[in-house]
Amino acid sequence: MNTELQERPDQGIPPSEELLSACRLCPRECGVNRLEGERGFCGAGKLARVAAVSVHHGEEPPISGTRGSGTIFFSHCNMKCLFCQNYPISQYGNGREMDTETLAGEMLRIRDQGVHNVNFVTPTPHMPQMLEAVLLAREKGFDLPVVYNTNGYDTLETLALLDGVVDIYLPDAKYLSSELADTASGTPDYARHNEVAIAEMVRQVGFLSAGDDGIATQGVLVRHLVLPGRVGETEAVLAYLAERHGPELPLSLMGQYFPAWQAATIGGFDRKVTRKEYDRAIEAAERRGFRNVFIQER
Repeated sequence: MNTELQERPDQGIPPSEELLSACRLCPRECGVNRLEGERGFCGAGKLARVAAVSVHHGEEPPISGTRGSGTIFFSHCNMKCLFCQNYPISQYGNGREMDTETLAGEMLRIRDQGVHNVNFVTPTPHMPQMLEAVLLAREKGFDLPVVYNTNGYDTLETLALLDGVVDIYLPDAKYLSSELADTASGTPDYARHNEVAIAEMVRQVGFLSAGDDGIATQGVLVRHLVLPGRVGETEAVLAYLAERHGPELPLSLMGQYFPAWQAATIGGFDRKVTRKEYDRAIEAAERRGFRNVFIQER
């Protein structure tokens, strides 16, 4: 884990007030003044809004381990995936607001439950508040790896501020097709920004690495959700990742899709992924030579 964080306040990190006064934390660059109550696409405000803080055992084995991952689920999201399984918090904003002191306190509280790491889920709209909370918590003795669990729709500028702060990145690589990204998530420019984002994450922390106990200490693990009837898109995404980063890139192939939120009423998205489709995705990863692939039991 990077231990240089104590020096980060002297390295020119803008205060959250500056980053929130004309919000450009994600590729949408809404430019709203969140300090004055303005809301952009995601709906996030001045304070971080948190939906849940819990010990989670459902992540990949190097993240959850035996004692679980301390997940902090942020409300709001900069994407609108029509099949979002967390839509009550991502789209409706369910949760409660927390100031920096309270959020840092939650990090310390979940640490004391024996988790392997603290895992911020959908952190991009709340990156400044998260950053300040991490710095404050570490001043108070917090020493666990920090996980940035993101949809992958991030900017280079935002990620650069996390260099030396985040230990583990869990980005999605959802789409290569701009048409599918627009239809399913309202992000036609997803692939362009996702490419740059993952490259920056790899530059910062390399590929996922673990200690002798098998628990991740730092690095990048890329996730891809297989969509029904669109294994061809999965094949395209995997081909790109293999070409860009090589077969050593740690990859998590997720087959848990089900038609949540709006997907149940939209043709082509209104069913689960079949066993045959998921097997085709696994075969695509094998053909591309990926050596470190996490596969879900069905």
